[in-house]
Formats: sequence, structure tokens, C-alpha cells
Amino acid sequence: MLLLAIVVGSGVMGERLAGGSVALALLANSLATGAGLMVLILVLGPISGAHLNPVVTFVFALKRDVGWSLAGAYALAQCAGAAAGVLLAHAMFDQPLLQASMQARDGSALIVSEMVAAFGLVFVILGGVRFRPEATPYAVGLYITAAYWFTASTSFANPAVTLARTLTDTFTGIALASVPAFVAAQAAGALAAWLFMDWITRAGAEA
Repeated sequence: MLLLAIVVGSGVMGERLAGGSVALALLANSLATGAGLMVLILVLGPISGAHLNPVVTFVFALKRDVGWSLAGAYALAQCAGAAAGVLLAHAMFDQPLLQASMQARDGSALIVSEMVAAFGLVFVILGGVRFRPEATPYAVGLYITAAYWFTASTSFANPAVTLARTLTDTFTGIALASVPAFVAAQAAGALAAWLFMDWITRAGAEA
């Protein structure tokens, strides 16, 4: 919930204050999101593992670090919390609570971008947890901040975030019709990151 309140709220605030500059609005949105994500992971990590992303939870289930029934419960909580966060952002900025995004985000470039964004996120998380667990919150927050800028899709990299952002017709929205391709790309990127990390760590151990 707090993550989406940060994403959507900072998007609204950035757009209001940017004077028509999309670059400035995106800068505000990316910095707020990266910083907020870092703080949420620091606080929630010791409590729940800071599972804010269904594809990350899915990877940890594949690794058998999380049971499948718990992973399913996490996914439901992630999606419900994300939707609530959008409504909270709307309330804070005196927006209509119920909205539907009209912002189509289609095309092969955006799909490739979402694969790259999710791959990088899961790669950073798995590497951080394995080698530098104390630095993982900072690495994740910094990666997402960077990925806002180096991916054409602005790095959604999270199915719960993607679905929730269909509920806001503001700067950060996405049309419902664009969601299936985004989510499929995120899942593919996350799976590829898990397989790649497994391969390079085994190869390193054997070297």
C-alpha cells in the first residue's frame, strides 16, 4: 500500500510542480520511489522479508525459500495493498478515488524493457541476499531509481504495481489492455534472472 502511495503520489506531485516538464516529473517520481522502496525494505525486511513483488516471491518459491501456499497469500496481499495504495494517493491529492487509466503502454520496446527491468531487479535481490544482505535495501532502491531512466517502460518490474496502476489516470497510469504483456515480460525476466544467478554461482563454486 505504501509503495503505491509513493509511486502514484509522487507522480501526481511531480507533474503538478514540473511546469510541463516530463523529465522533471519523472525525476521526482523516480527519486521518491527509489528512496521509499529502500525505506520499506529496511523496515519490512525483518518482519516479512519485504515481499512487495509477486515475481520476486515466485522466484523465492522456486528456490524453496518460501512455500507455495504462503507465496499465493503474499501475492493476494501484494495486489490488495497496491490497489489500496492507489486509492490512498488519490485521497491525499483530492483526486477521484475510482479511476481507470487511459494511458496505453504498448510495443516491443516496452516489453523488452520490462523483461530487462525485472531481470535486473531479481538479479540484484538474489545477489544482494546471497553476498551482501545488509546492503540489499540500498541496492534495490538505487537499481529501481536507475531503471526508471534506462528502460523505455520506466521499470514497473512488478505485477502488483502494474495492475494497481490501471486504477489511476495520472502520470503513472497504465491502461488495462497493456497489462498482460507487461506481466508476462516481468515473469520471464524474473525467471531468467533466477536461472542466470543459479548458473553463475554454481560455475563460480566449481571454478
